[in-house]
Amino acid sequence: MDGTYGERLAEFSRERLDGRPVPDDLRTLLIAQWEGRDDFARLLGLEFFEAGELHPFLDTGYLSAQELADPEMRAVNAGVARMAAHVKLVARGGHGWVGYWLHPDEPAAPAWRLIGLDTEFTLWHMSGSTLAEGAAAEQSAYQDEPDERVAYGQLAAELTALGLPLSTADFDALDDSAYAVDPEKLMETLIGEERARLGLG
Repeated sequence: MDGTYGERLAEFSRERLDGRPVPDDLRTLLIAQWEGRDDFARLLGLEFFEAGELHPFLDTGYLSAQELADPEMRAVNAGVARMAAHVKLVARGGHGWVGYWLHPDEPAAPAWRLIGLDTEFTLWHMSGSTLAEGAAAEQSAYQDEPDERVAYGQLAAELTALGLPLSTADFDALDDSAYAVDPEKLMETLIGEERARLGLG
């Protein structure tokens, strides 16, 4: 299967993950989207970036010339652009976008940490050890089944039937450990450094 999409996967890795190997579940989800299958997207609510789409932290196209020239906005834009080196977003989903928190001080084993970014540029912690688990956990709150634990188990069973088993079907067993490096604090620090660089008080 990878043979047909090998170069496309490599391109996705270069553009979104700095050349790191594409995790198995992400590979399965990407290929499904590229083949025009919507079964995973329907269950997980994910739409993966296409080649050339800008990282939200690097996209300033929605700002006016006046906003772009504003020193405070310049500091924010420069700070969040530095954050893009660690916040590796791969898809639209959740409250905005989802991906991986790959700060060099964050343990990469046994799995990459998951992270979400909303449209107000607030970062949020996602549970799970794979993107599929994290997205299933997020989606479990929006199912017809009111108990998110039951809903997560149902989603896990459906994903397994589609050939994408999760490491656990137990909502309470999902990895929910804290980050080693707090993304929101780091973003505040980086923006503060950029404000100082621009001579702002």
